[in-house]
Amino acid sequence: MNLILVSILTLVVVGALAAVILFFVSKKFHVFEDPRIDEVEAALPAANCGGCGFPGCRNFANACVKADTLDGLLCPVGGTPTMEKVAEILGKTVVAAAPTVAVVRCSGTCDNRPRKNKYDGVNHCFIAHNLYSGETGCSWGCLGLGDCELSCQFDAIHVNPVTMIPEVDEDKCTSCGACVKACPKMLIELRKKGPKSRRIYVSCRSQDKGPITKKACEVGCIGCSKCFKVCPHDAITIENNLAFIHDDKCKLCRKCVEVCPTNSIIELNFPPRKVKTEETAVEA
Repeated sequence: MNLILVSILTLVVVGALAAVILFFVSKKFHVFEDPRIDEVEAALPAANCGGCGFPGCRNFANACVKADTLDGLLCPVGGTPTMEKVAEILGKTVVAAAPTVAVVRCSGTCDNRPRKNKYDGVNHCFIAHNLYSGETGCSWGCLGLGDCELSCQFDAIHVNPVTMIPEVDEDKCTSCGACVKACPKMLIELRKKGPKSRRIYVSCRSQDKGPITKKACEVGCIGCSKCFKVCPHDAITIENNLAFIHDDKCKLCRKCVEVCPTNSIIELNFPPRKVKTEETAVEA
């Protein structure tokens, strides 16, 4: 009987000592976490898409709490309304960011860029890109295998089965940037939506010389500089035989669209142009 009591008392003493040790260890190594992190995380859309540059909403919330200002921090899915909620929780200010949307810088449809061979392999752009230049004479164009479509959590981009070029549904696009990272050809970029969702951009990434580009694709940019010369706002630059329109300078005047000889400059959501009649031309 005494042996049983001794064993029980021994266990009680050991358990008590272990509890005391664990208590002091937990106090010693306790990591304080700001409770505002939970509040900020609750205000986020919980997409965990990584578009903010952080692995998950929790890490983005932690960065917002620790930052002195919210400059440079943006949740692309929630946009300005979400960041205003975050700023209110943290007692900080936030500058409204211009909304952006994904655009595909390739117009090399089957009509514009005839196929010369047929790819018969794993149905992924990344793998095909590492194997060969593509089914056409343009090594810069879209492969059309849909890595961008698979990467999108919001069902905002799909490869058109007729043209074999991805198309973006701007009403669903959250500018998370997943499709941008997924494209091995770097054909997708995030651009400002613009007033009334009107945008102008060069739908080409080819850096080949003009004759080579023109031979491979009828609507490829040939670097002729006509758009550069006609732009009154210094919004266009030419580098490596390729024109690029800077959306922060572009005033949407569309003069570049009119002079482009290959129609490689895209204008979206603009009203139809007025057709000049002979009478109007005479009056002018």
